Amino acid sequence: MAEPSLAGRAVTWGRRARYAARQGSRVAWFAVHGEIAQSISRRIVRAARDKEDAGSAPDCPERGEPGRRSGISTPDLRRLLSQIASLFARDLANVEAGHYPMPDGEFGSPRAFLDLSRRFLADVPKVARRRVTGGHQEVYEATREGASGLPRYYRQNFHFQSEGWLSRDSARIYDFQVEVLFKGASAAMRRQGLVHLSQLVREKDQREIAYADIACGTGGLLAPALAAFPRLRGVGVDLSVPYLEHAREMLPKARARRAGFINANAESLPFADGSLDALSCVYLFHELPPKIRRVVARELARVLKPGGRLIFIDSLQRGDLPENDGLLELFPDLFHEPYYRSYLEEDLDALFAAGGLRRAELSAAFLSRVALYIKD
Repeated sequence: MAEPSLAGRAVTWGRRARYAARQGSRVAWFAVHGEIAQSISRRIVRAARDKEDAGSAPDCPERGEPGRRSGISTPDLRRLLSQIASLFARDLANVEAGHYPMPDGEFGSPRAFLDLSRRFLADVPKVARRRVTGGHQEVYEATREGASGLPRYYRQNFHFQSEGWLSRDSARIYDFQVEVLFKGASAAMRRQGLVHLSQLVREKDQREIAYADIACGTGGLLAPALAAFPRLRGVGVDLSVPYLEHAREMLPKARARRAGFINANAESLPFADGSLDALSCVYLFHELPPKIRRVVARELARVLKPGGRLIFIDSLQRGDLPENDGLLELFPDLFHEPYYRSYLEEDLDALFAAGGLRRAELSAAFLSRVALYIKD
């Protein structure tokens, strides 16, 4: 095999330098926002404690300083940054292997990025007050009188976020919030799923691939998939109309022409039996009650063709990366995640095997597990 030319090596070095600069600045940006958010939250917690001590406030059963719980060991910041660096090395290797292009900024222009920063920071006190008071049922109270058509388990303020998943304002800042939570690593974790799509594209004409992203939200995997594979068509399915509208709006026109969006429940997918070559499902199952996970797993299996692929990305489970188990224990305490602890113990392989899906690959990507299931 011939050695790369000097020009080729220069291109490689330049690409790696650009990648390192972009991702390094990204981590710094979101880490700073995380520190600011924690400072605001601590101030609100202290104010709540002072009021309670003065006898002028009701007991706050969920109050407490975020991230503090005795008996739980978690990796320190240096170790977390090392894990993020390993994820980025894997991400860049995928780019150099041709699985997907060099990532762009997904938040638009610098002006748009700064506007999201402002919106995020304005929302932090609202989230913190819900955490202090246990206020995670505002969405349910707002929709109880009307025929929302949404399942009860969905009508909650997951993560204590404002308006749950039911407003354009929530959709607009959701990805920014997630990036702050994961210190700028969320998009890179999701991109690991594109490797499995890339492998399918190498085997089959992408114009003939029937692909859907289930619980697509703001388009977290659908959008980069359409960017990576310029002839691929994809359908995003989600329960939230505002999030679907935001996902459509954020796509460039050329990609939007290759995308469809359907407002539907993953418990009853709007696809015929055995009609899809590939499905992706990102960060859905830890938000589902155990009984509903089984229904959704059967639906995913039902709509896949024999040999079809399910790209599954979700939180790590206990034991996937033992040094992070403490973080997994803390997560439902820090955020309203009523079904998360049952997810940590869920036998996902058995869950999908019941519908005829077998696991072909599994890897840990920072705080996510990335799995590929094949329909027999």
